[in-house]
Amino acid sequence: MDDIREQLNRPLWVGIISFVVGLIIGLVVLGWWLWPVQWTDAGPSDLRLEFQEIYLRMAIDSYTLNQDATSAQARIAEVGDGATDVLAYIAASPGTQNTDSIQAFILFTGTEPTGEEATAVPEEGEPSLARRWLPWLCLITLLLAGALVIVFLVRNRSMGFRLPSTRKEAPAEAEYPEYPPGQDEPPLAQFMTTFQIGNDLFDDSFSIDSPAGEFLGECGVGISETIGVGDPKKVTAFEVWLFDKNDIQTVTTVLMSQNAFADDATRQRLSAKGEPVQAEPSREMVLETATLRLEARVVDMSYGSGALPPESFFDRLTLELVAWSKA
Repeated sequence: MDDIREQLNRPLWVGIISFVVGLIIGLVVLGWWLWPVQWTDAGPSDLRLEFQEIYLRMAIDSYTLNQDATSAQARIAEVGDGATDVLAYIAASPGTQNTDSIQAFILFTGTEPTGEEATAVPEEGEPSLARRWLPWLCLITLLLAGALVIVFLVRNRSMGFRLPSTRKEAPAEAEYPEYPPGQDEPPLAQFMTTFQIGNDLFDDSFSIDSPAGEFLGECGVGISETIGVGDPKKVTAFEVWLFDKNDIQTVTTVLMSQNAFADDATRQRLSAKGEPVQAEPSREMVLETATLRLEARVVDMSYGSGALPPESFFDRLTLELVAWSKA
């Protein structure tokens, strides 16, 4: 189950599965079952050439018997522009029909062919513009889709590209300072994340796995509250959260600026999301679930300046997240 969940968190697999599901719903369910295409009231002009030939042969027989030129002209008009070519083919290949009847029909209806048309075999009509371009449009769409997949794979391998809010693997331990001793066992995972003003989509999340590679939960940091208007966003509070697959709820702590924490209304409103904590250098927070313990520490921080109140929004914030097992 954990392996399936791990695969579903990969954007490539999500895209492939979404494409297959959409194809099944659109083609099979909607196109073939719920709203299938049905042809009704099709005219002679919509028939294939062999059936147009049969239709005109019957029109010739009817004209020979009734001598009704008006009905004959109407039937030729229903076949459309290709009627002359079909009649030319019938005249050249009368089969069991009387040639005099065929010539009389052509003469009285004014569709007598000239030159090579008299012996020409009718050909399929010119396909419509949509039919001519449809295969090319499908080919171009497939090529674009393939190019996007290749670009995504290349960027994912060479640049370590990740979509926002997707789980991230633990970086190499050498990137972070050694965590202070005091625990009986080494941590399950250790992460460092940095917010810089201008990153309006900041939302980092990390996977917590056991030493054997089993998925245990996730942790992360995201924007909780902004202040003022305009770009870039002025972030005044962050959410530090911990998810445990063995727990029914996600534990959250709201890390607030000095100005936001001092304002009773703001602090009370944000406390609905989690425990409010004022951000200070080296400030440590502990989040606990049924089987996990997360220690978050403010490594570095600075406030922005401008027209807003002092110490009301962050210019930079670096947090260290260390996950431990409570077992």
